[in-house]
Amino acid sequence: MAGPLDGKVAVVTGASSGIGEATALALARAGAAVLVGARREDRLTALAERIESEGGRAVPHAVDLTDEEQAGAFIQAARDELGGLHILVNNAGVMLLGPVAGADTADWRRMIEVNLLGLLWCTHAALPHLAQGGGGDIVNVSSVAGRRASAGAAVYNMTKFGVHAFSEALRQEALHAGVRVTVVAPGFVETELQGHNTNPVVQQSMERSREQIGEVLKPEDIAEAIVFAVTRPAHVCLNELLVRPTRQRA
Repeated sequence: MAGPLDGKVAVVTGASSGIGEATALALARAGAAVLVGARREDRLTALAERIESEGGRAVPHAVDLTDEEQAGAFIQAARDELGGLHILVNNAGVMLLGPVAGADTADWRRMIEVNLLGLLWCTHAALPHLAQGGGGDIVNVSSVAGRRASAGAAVYNMTKFGVHAFSEALRQEALHAGVRVTVVAPGFVETELQGHNTNPVVQQSMERSREQIGEVLKPEDIAEAIVFAVTRPAHVCLNELLVRPTRQRA
């Protein structure tokens, strides 16, 4: 039985774990050939082997997306190795929380470079390929933190609000080329993202949130939302999908 994405080529960043890994698997199961990128080559290779073992097609590509040249070469690999580009999922991101006062500003730089510049480099490189193919999809994975600011997350909020603003402006620019732009904003998802934080106050706050919510989201929940967005009819664009656990208040 043919999948809804048969003949399509998808690129997923941050694919070595969490939402990126789940999304690559879901896209491949829907029929897409997938180029998976992240820094951890061993995990990408294992993911590609899993996709291939299920009858799909995947190519792993180790990349530092904060380097513009590497990001451009990564996107080009979709055309060179898989024959085209139809879907870009900008998923790579880091979440380093804490108050502004006394912050390690290296954390700020890292979030800006990954959450914003990495997304920009990949999008800039992908747009000509998407246009040449008659259109396609760009999915930017943001966060509820891109819609609601809170103390202790100021710079993370800044990056994710930026993803939302950039995505809406890009949507207006790219629609003439048949390129759809979708923001997916997850709430609390059980991923490695929480482990990026070593501040004990932040860790305790996240644990309290998890306890209050109860059952949080799984990466597969977000992957399903992404596949749903990119398999809509060509005239339908889901501009934003906000996905929270049922019991998450904010």
